[in-house]
Amino acid sequence: KTPLTSVIGYLTLLRDEGEISPELREKYLSISLAKAERLEDLINEFFEITRYHSKQIKLEKQKVDLYYMMIQLRDEFLPLFSLRDNTVSLELNENMTIYADPEKIARVFGNILKNASAYSYPNTTILVSAVQSEQHIAISFQNKGKTIPSEKLAALFNKFSRLDEARISDTGGTGLGLAIAKEIVLLHGGTIEAHSENETVTFTVQLPIS
Repeated sequence: KTPLTSVIGYLTLLRDEGEISPELREKYLSISLAKAERLEDLINEFFEITRYHSKQIKLEKQKVDLYYMMIQLRDEFLPLFSLRDNTVSLELNENMTIYADPEKIARVFGNILKNASAYSYPNTTILVSAVQSEQHIAISFQNKGKTIPSEKLAALFNKFSRLDEARISDTGGTGLGLAIAKEIVLLHGGTIEAHSENETVTFTVQLPIS
């Protein structure tokens, strides 16, 4: 609703202002377009999570090189991590694989990494590790940041959940990233959990081996 309110507000200004400079008109139009694009992102992700929830999205599972996927994601988000001088450390077996839809499970890991980057203390390391048991593989993402209260921790995977309301801006996410991640993991027959204590936040995704 917030982007729509802004779009209407700026378009109303453009309509009602009798004398407006070309520079100001360009500014208002640019802001309106940016807000409209953000609204489009919100709508698209909202419909996407609805399709996941109703099981309308089918998985195309295959054997995935987990270590290589993490290297790709680390490199992809390097500019984002660099903004606050964060780094990503991989502590997992280089031969570890998972059976999953590669595009969708990469979306899960990417959303968790983006969340970790947004809420990590500057100049700290985000640790990615994995442990394999007989039937499952557990992938953990650990970052240093403010301890999340238990009541907020339980709501992290809800739609439009935000830890810091001040982050609701054009530079922030839609608030649907972790909710979408949960739906994808559930569709894989797995679980996703968050734990926080002593200024350490850990997200753990558990997936079946086969």
